[in-house]
Amino acid sequence: MTKAEIVRLVKARTGLTRQQALNAVEIFLESIKDALKREERVCLVGLGTFFVRHRRKRKGRNPKTGELISVPEKKIPAFRAGREFRNVVKQ
Repeated sequence: MTKAEIVRLVKARTGLTRQQALNAVEIFLESIKDALKREERVCLVGLGTFFVRHRRKRKGRNPKTGELISVPEKKIPAFRAGREFRNVVKQ
């Protein structure tokens, strides 16, 4: 499912115009991104939780040369599905 398909569903279920539905979806997605940027958790009951995961600094190896390199620490977005959502997908 694409963002355009989600916009069509929001439009059909709410009676909003296409532009209003697009704005609503964009605001929703931007809200999640902004919260993750501030390293806040986004908990959506019935769906799951978006959060930021931290990866530690580590040593790696260049596969071409075999040389040891330092891989810097970084933050990555993560999602943990809630029980209700997992059960829906499982069926």
